[in-house]
Parts: sequence; structure tokens; C-alpha cells
Amino acid sequence: MTASLAAAFAAAALLVLPVPAGNARLRSTKTASLSPLPSGHADPNAVPAAFDLFAACLRAGMPAATAARAVAESAPPGFAAALRRGADRLALGADPADAWDGAGDDELLDDFARAARRSAKSGAPLSDTVAELAVRYRAEAEDRVAADIERAGVLVAGPLGLCFLPAFVCLGIVPVVIGLARDVLGGGLL
Repeated sequence: MTASLAAAFAAAALLVLPVPAGNARLRSTKTASLSPLPSGHADPNAVPAAFDLFAACLRAGMPAATAARAVAESAPPGFAAALRRGADRLALGADPADAWDGAGDDELLDDFARAARRSAKSGAPLSDTVAELAVRYRAEAEDRVAADIERAGVLVAGPLGLCFLPAFVCLGIVPVVIGLARDVLGGGLL
């Protein structure tokens, strides 16, 4: 009875006492090590998230230049540079159709620049076009991840087959063949 009472008091004391300073350091290292991706890998959803944020800023009524600067803070580096360049051009008074010209060399930036120019020329809301780009790039990222997962499944099957096939042959087929040979040959050879 006294041992359980002592354990209850010890548990209550742990709950009531303040946390020592060393635990705060331990807690901070735990949260720092919980980053979603290793440092060398790019987040496949970073670009669609940047497009979603850009569309949300435009729908909220922000001018395109202000929205581009806001999104550039959290966008992937190449896309952020293109957004800043386009925002600077718009701030300097460039035509919206020309402000996004030469945004970048890769397909992502070309698609965005094409959508921005089309929106500027037609008067269609840029937010809808950017939201469509977000959906398209998110679907492409999901397809790439699914293909990587399927590829991993195929690559894992090879070593598993190399490990289990000899064991299956030794433990499953060889005893059956020996048993059949013993029955057929009448036990003369074995």
C-alpha cells in the first residue's frame, strides 16, 4: 500500500514541478529534426502550394505585383526569382502582358508566364488560371510520387525473390522430390 502511495505522489510531483531548462533544449532538437523532407530533396507540392497562395492573394484583391512578392517569400527558389522579377517589372509600369516575359527557362515558368500574358490580354481573372495550374502541377506531382512508389515495389521484389526462391526450393520442392523418388524407386537409391 505504501509503495503504491509513494508512486502516486512521485507521479503527481512530476506533473506539478516545472520543466528543467535541459528539457527545453531536448524539445527544440526534437522539433528541429522533424523536418518533412531531407535537406537535399525538393517538396513536390511546393509549386502547387505557391500557385494556390498566389490565386488566394489575387482573389483577396491584392494587385498582381504585391501578390507575387508575397508568394515569392515561400515559393521554391527558381519560381520565387521569376515572381520577384515579374513583380518588379509590374511595379515599374511594364505592360502586364510583357511583365512576365522571359520569366524562366523551364516549363513551369513558361506555363505561368503564358497564363499571365493570356490573362492580361483577355481580361480573364488570373486567379482562375493560376488555380488551374496548381491543380495540374499537383496532379503531376502525385503521378510522379505514385510512379516512384510503384518502382520501389518492383525493385524490392528482386532481392526478395532471390532470398525466398532458394529457401522455397530447399524446403518445399526438394523434400517432395526426395519423397517421390523414394516411393518410385522403392527406397533403393536413398
